[in-house]
Amino acid sequence: SAIKRLVFCSGKVYYDLQDLREKENQDDAAIVRVEQFYPFPDESLRTVLDKYSNVESVVWCQEEPKNMGGWSFIKPRLDDLMNGARKLGYAGRVASASPATGSTQIHNAEQELLTREALGLSG
Repeated sequence: SAIKRLVFCSGKVYYDLQDLREKENQDDAAIVRVEQFYPFPDESLRTVLDKYSNVESVVWCQEEPKNMGGWSFIKPRLDDLMNGARKLGYAGRVASASPATGSTQIHNAEQELLTREALGLSG
């Protein structure tokens, strides 16, 4: 009942989310790492959604731009599982023609921003 935010993700961003959650002593967000996209793990994710039925927000987080990565595959499937009861949010980079910024400094700043957004942390 203490969990208010459910964050789904895939890949390395999971560790960035975990690190930030620990650094900020945040205990009201659960992070779920989805590593199998096909066949889609409907039953496993339905179980997770049922377990956290009281959450205020559900978010997909990815470090890839919005037009890349798992977002376009995951969104309709999670929407179906949530049956309109909740809206799936997005935390990640904006759509882009390039998968990377080309600058470590910009990449790190964007990574910090998208993980904070995913966990519902300000600033």
